[in-house]
Amino acid sequence: MEQSPAEDHLARVRRLCLALPDTSEKLSHGEPTFFVRKKVFVMFANNHHNDGHVAVWIPAAPGEQAALIHQAPDVYYKPPYVGVRGWVGIELARVGDDELAAHIGEAWRLTGAQKPRARR
Repeated sequence: MEQSPAEDHLARVRRLCLALPDTSEKLSHGEPTFFVRKKVFVMFANNHHNDGHVAVWIPAAPGEQAALIHQAPDVYYKPPYVGVRGWVGIELARVGDDELAAHIGEAWRLTGAQKPRARR
């Protein structure tokens, strides 16, 4: 049985996210969401509220959201809910694996993934 395009995109996102240390996946708000330790760093969005986007929502460095949207508005957008906090939506059909991996890696770093664990 053939997968839908959204399932294919989710498989790539899952592969890229779960390759990073200390990551996990669980459903949050009805969509696959990826965590580094207990903090969200990637949210998958499959036509959220029929908005037409099959995308990921990721945190971006200050000023990066506006720059990306200005540079390529067909690829990047301001997602609902988290967009006001600087997160950016990325249209998965319009970005290659290398670029997506770079964005996901940066989101992982921004979320604090490299902070040392507390000693017990």
